[in-house]
Amino acid sequence: MTVRIAMIEGRGAYSKLKYESGVHRVQRVPATEAQGRIHTSTVTVSVMPEAEDVDVQINPADIQMDVMRSTGSGGQSVNTTDSAVRLTHKPSGLVVKCQQEKSQLKNRAMALKMLRAKLYEMELEKQTQARDAARRSQVGTGDRSEKIRTYNFPQDRLTDHRIGLTRHNLPGILDGALDEIIESLRAHFQAESLKSGN
Repeated sequence: MTVRIAMIEGRGAYSKLKYESGVHRVQRVPATEAQGRIHTSTVTVSVMPEAEDVDVQINPADIQMDVMRSTGSGGQSVNTTDSAVRLTHKPSGLVVKCQQEKSQLKNRAMALKMLRAKLYEMELEKQTQARDAARRSQVGTGDRSEKIRTYNFPQDRLTDHRIGLTRHNLPGILDGALDEIIESLRAHFQAESLKSGN
């Protein structure tokens, strides 16, 4: 299986292209086909919005701070002052501990950085899982029976099976003349969304 990734930038790019997600079927007669038989192949397309940067906000009320004496080998401050800091993030249950510095304030600042980094990783993982689930729902199994569109080269025909739209002039469509198809899909799905009250 070959995977190709392209980034399309521009105002409204995702809202215009999101309906391209799904199984696209191509029917053609390869140049090497002596008998003129039509070959059918499919490609699955997934259109995803660019991920937003994860912004980790920590509410101070969500943090429980415990101070304790540093442990282990070290200088004079080990086992003599309450400089070690343990932070517990109540909503997530994450716990970080820092005792690198002699100062409780510095250890607290470092522990906060560690906590923010761990929460960032958790949020990133959540986003990744959500994106993966969205991609899987868009492309299904990739089976031909799930096709959303057919490009039939011998008949110079494009058919979008979701809305029953058929257009000719495949070379022009493949060169980018997609506006009519995109607008028809958008109008269809907006009407469906209004019907279902979403």
